[in-house]
Amino acid sequence: MDTTLNALLTQACDSATAQRLFDTLEVPESALQEAGSGASRLEIAQALNMLLFNKLLGEVPEAAAYVADAVRDGRKICFDHGALRTVLGAQTGALPAGQEAITRILRPLGYRLNGVYPLDRLGMTGRAYAHEDDDEGVAQFFVSELHPERFSVAFQDAVARVLSTSIDPLDALSKAALQQLEQIGRLPVPEAAALLPVLLSCFDRQHDLPSLADYETLLQESAEMAWIATEGNVFNHATDRVADVEAVAQAQRELGRPMKDKIEVSRNGRVRQTAFRATTVVREMADEQGRPVARKVPGSFYEFISRDRYTDESSHRERLDLTFDSGNAQGIFKMTAGAAAS
Repeated sequence: MDTTLNALLTQACDSATAQRLFDTLEVPESALQEAGSGASRLEIAQALNMLLFNKLLGEVPEAAAYVADAVRDGRKICFDHGALRTVLGAQTGALPAGQEAITRILRPLGYRLNGVYPLDRLGMTGRAYAHEDDDEGVAQFFVSELHPERFSVAFQDAVARVLSTSIDPLDALSKAALQQLEQIGRLPVPEAAALLPVLLSCFDRQHDLPSLADYETLLQESAEMAWIATEGNVFNHATDRVADVEAVAQAQRELGRPMKDKIEVSRNGRVRQTAFRATTVVREMADEQGRPVARKVPGSFYEFISRDRYTDESSHRERLDLTFDSGNAQGIFKMTAGAAAS
């Protein structure tokens, strides 16, 4: 069947990439509607999620290798959620501060707040967003905010210097399209296809790379803020929902891939997570004389999660546990702390 989702993807990337993504990812039935003149918010959200997943594969070699193995073995990836980081209460240039830089996109796409998770050990707060039209089938977003005021004055000054150069990737036309989408829940297919690359660009670094001195200042107090300084709002990780995370982790270790040592288990026992260690990337920063210095830093990574089903006491219906856990999240965040390289 010719679907609106396929039409969106083939216009946003190319037909070969679109077909590869359909071959790679489980696509919910809710997103496979027959092609028409309009694209629903769910279809646009699904298209963006598939493009974001593809972007992460290009940045994380371990993820690309794992996914290639899965495709070879005839198993599709269930994209559970993507995670990204923002900074609240700082000078962020033209970009809205904190999660608003991202939630202004998520709201028109049909996402709603699905949980708040204090990440106090990291000086952050995490929030999960699930899709109103298909919360189990369409990938969630886990958006965290770092709170600079919980750190030293020198740290706050460095944050301000780094983020003050931020640009806003959304132009007036894109903002108008998002407003229309939020109001009526649909866009004409050509407008939706034109919007997708702009939305994709919002998941990137919008500020200039930090100076080496500012990077070192940030790294001393927060590996997470140091990561934001070099990587910005890119997907910190994308997550594969698997039946048995322990078995997957063991299989990846046996292949020699850099796995986290521990499985993180939620307090209710229903959510279990682990991950590859963050890939190492090279970023150029200026030294005190303004000369470029190549620095190895942690980039993004790929995560695995198992979610159990349970009976919802209020509705007496069986549901997938879509919650997160503050302890799990803080354990997973260490993947980009331990990879900090000289």
